[in-house]
Amino acid sequence: MDEQSLMMLALITLAAVAAPFVADRVAPWLKVPSVVFEILLGVLLGPALLDLVERTAVVDALSDLGLAFLMFLAGYEIEVGRVVGGPLRRAVWSWIVSLGAGLALGLAVGGTDTGLVVGLALTTTALGVVLPLVRDAGLGGTRFGDGVLAVGTIGEFGPILAIAFVLSGQRPAHTLAVLGVFTALALAGAWLARKPRHPRLGRLVTATLGTSSQVAVRLCVFVVIALFAVTEWLGLDPVLGAFTAGLLVHLFLDSSDPVEARVVGSRLEGIGFGFLIPIFYVVTGVGLDVRSLFSDPAVLLSVPVFLVLLLLVRGVPTFLFHRRDLPRREALALSTMASTALPLIVVITTAGVSSGALDEAQAAALVFSGVVSVLLFPALAERIAPI
Repeated sequence: MDEQSLMMLALITLAAVAAPFVADRVAPWLKVPSVVFEILLGVLLGPALLDLVERTAVVDALSDLGLAFLMFLAGYEIEVGRVVGGPLRRAVWSWIVSLGAGLALGLAVGGTDTGLVVGLALTTTALGVVLPLVRDAGLGGTRFGDGVLAVGTIGEFGPILAIAFVLSGQRPAHTLAVLGVFTALALAGAWLARKPRHPRLGRLVTATLGTSSQVAVRLCVFVVIALFAVTEWLGLDPVLGAFTAGLLVHLFLDSSDPVEARVVGSRLEGIGFGFLIPIFYVVTGVGLDVRSLFSDPAVLLSVPVFLVLLLLVRGVPTFLFHRRDLPRREALALSTMASTALPLIVVITTAGVSSGALDEAQAAALVFSGVVSVLLFPALAERIAPI
């Protein structure tokens, strides 16, 4: 590794360390997830302002691993068994309506390629942002809590699945066939994950849990990177592979000793949230074309427009499909939480810029609308219905 890349990584990790301290400093006035400050500090360090960090091969490689772990942990935290039935059915139908509305509005304002990416970004929900609020309030297992879990789950899984088609170019039939092959591989992996462990594997997992070998953690990391690579090789978006890896690892650990599952899960979260994922967010900020965002009034104006569209596309269908199952105020709070979207907006805009479907100024506007949604919508939901 060259000296320049090493110094830039030191600055990136310093920003990752500083972000929670900044979030803690502003917490008495406004609860802001540290991810917001990770992106903003990346903007500060990047070419738009201080120009201390730029994207190199080494920086991008670590950022890609951070993206893989972000999607892996998004899949890992999903508890399908808790939302099967009514909550999942309402979440699926509301997301399908959101998808139709998002794509229609995106195509109307951005043309074919750009419109597809914009429309898809409007259908996402930041499960990792809203779910901790529900858990901290002791509402896990309630109808409202299950609604948030179901809506957030589909708001992450649906867009990830749709990315494969939206960014597949002009070969939807080929994409469908490849997706079928990947689905078969994923189902086979799920079947293996639920099978009783081989005695030798079980013994090694238990024996190395507190040693330097860490077989269970190494196996899980291998699954993440392997499926990330397989989907890339198949021509699908690699975030689908990482997300699926999270689902498979969750199934695998669910069939093991609960204490072992908690230990392994916490160590995987340490790798992701403690190291790789903050790098991804800081590097995202580094790459944002903030200059063009603030130099063009039309692009800057699109930030509040996208914010309103998030409420219309994601919030309104969620409210309509939940208004009979929940009290009115809780349905409104749920729809506001469903409109909170940042992590997948970052993922989708990154993929859109890479494929040439989205320019950097539009990507920056979408990401900043996601930042504002994280700042405003959860706080608004708490005012609508005490959470």
